[in-house]
Amino acid sequence: MYKILRKEKLNPTVTRMEILAPEVAAKAEPGQFIILRPLDDSERIPLTVADFDREKGSVTIIFQIVGATTAVLNTLEEGDSVCDFVGPLGVPSHTEGLKRVCVVGGGVGCAIAYPVAKKLAASGCEVHTIVGFRSRDLLILEDEFKAVSDRYFVMTDDGSYGEKGLVTDALRKLLESGEKYDEVIAIGPLVMMKFVCALTKEFGVKTMISMNPIMIDGTGMCGCCRLTVGGEMKFACVDGPDFDGHQVDFNEAMDRLTMYRPQEAERREAHCNLFKGV
Repeated sequence: MYKILRKEKLNPTVTRMEILAPEVAAKAEPGQFIILRPLDDSERIPLTVADFDREKGSVTIIFQIVGATTAVLNTLEEGDSVCDFVGPLGVPSHTEGLKRVCVVGGGVGCAIAYPVAKKLAASGCEVHTIVGFRSRDLLILEDEFKAVSDRYFVMTDDGSYGEKGLVTDALRKLLESGEKYDEVIAIGPLVMMKFVCALTKEFGVKTMISMNPIMIDGTGMCGCCRLTVGGEMKFACVDGPDFDGHQVDFNEAMDRLTMYRPQEAERREAHCNLFKGV
């Protein structure tokens, strides 16, 4: 059992938890993920390592309440424990040798982008960060990003905070103004990453993305997280989750991501009905 040391509500649908998991914390790196089960009868879900403290032996996760399992996880409080917490899994994000990077995060994807930006800054890399949200009340990790960014831009769909528009609007302005980057790192909804990659391809800027599709076992055996990269089949859990965004077949990935929406809705409804009866 893995004790919840801290729980914090970041916005109406996003929660941050710090979990006591010394063995995971000892080896965790930005870009990697864990697979957990809140209760012994819960399904397994993958969550990216949002931060870690090796001395304290803790790992931080940030999750959005979108399905039955994340809803169950969100019912747990400080002092409670999650049943399983397996990891770290996946290949760490490549940061070595990068001197100037633009990190682009969208929505809860910012939870994945932050530890990468933090590691880049610690290595002396110049970090420009662009984050995008639908509105101000969904903004997360602003202080954390500001602390590790040389330049920081906020975009909101409705203009309620920062500048109105999309992350691609801010990125295009930077690229057209002559900003040069060793790499752009984009993490967020598939459609956001798709359009970031289309933009950076125009400017010839290498772009890495984080693919977190359906995962079950996290070891490459089940095949649920397969995707096409450069015409070859890859598994996000063992070959990634980071890939060259200019090589990813986004249309295929988006089709796969929606395959189980009816089942997800059915499970979520069953969970809600269960709690209504309590």
